[in-house]
Amino acid sequence: MSPDPVLQRVVPALTEVPGVAAIVLGGSHARGTARETSDDDIGLYYSVERPLDTDRLLQAVRTFADAPETAKVTPIGGWGPWIDGGGWLVVGGIHVDLLYRDLDRVGAAIDDAHAGKVERFYQPGHPHAFLPTIYMGEAASARLLHDPAGTLAALQRRTTPYPAALASALRERFEWEAGFALANARKSLDRGDVSYLAGCAFRAVACLCQTLFALNGVYLLNEKGAAQAVDKLARRPTDFAARVGRAIAAGTEGLPALMALVEETGTLCTQSPSPSPSQGGRAAC
Repeated sequence: MSPDPVLQRVVPALTEVPGVAAIVLGGSHARGTARETSDDDIGLYYSVERPLDTDRLLQAVRTFADAPETAKVTPIGGWGPWIDGGGWLVVGGIHVDLLYRDLDRVGAAIDDAHAGKVERFYQPGHPHAFLPTIYMGEAASARLLHDPAGTLAALQRRTTPYPAALASALRERFEWEAGFALANARKSLDRGDVSYLAGCAFRAVACLCQTLFALNGVYLLNEKGAAQAVDKLARRPTDFAARVGRAIAAGTEGLPALMALVEETGTLCTQSPSPSPSQGGRAAC
């Protein structure tokens, strides 16, 4: 991989910030799916015993940001209880997102995933839900840039293979809900409640994505782009993303098409009781 001029500027400064235990390149650049407009996602991992010094972080950021006088970073927890915080920057004309991650929470999420424990939480930026298993998927796909104690590398090794208990738990949680969401959508037809119908339709699609990713043994990191990513999975309904797009655009008339996807996914689940080991737990979205 050719040297990244942004990382060459950013990473050395970040390694000097007290509390930074590990630095990773995440997102589409780590997964090899980036486009020209994709941001650089840089994860900053810290521990509860030695939390991130965000004042020193801001000082470091101002040494490389294009607009140092307006550069800002949040305190820990600044973006909600699950997206710890971070900063939105421009470095060398490239948009760079700094994202805080608590190593203890990541470790706990991996423990829970292996035990088949799935939880959902409200979190701005995640219109379906935030699942702590996202932390596990992030670790699985992260490109390590700085991990002197090997702490994150040890956690990363625990992300493969994709846990069968996690696949079972996700499917148990979400398979039924896709159809349930569409049943609720139908109740809004005689009231003309388009907003509620749209919400239910999105919920159904999000549940289908969760189910199909689990079926294939692939970590799902974000609702954004998930429908398109389904088309790259081995086991999936044909032309999933295009059919979802047409159905959502059709509003009330698209409900039968969404129900057809629910039924096809159910058939795949019946035929495929376990995740495919060939997927290796790769993260997507």
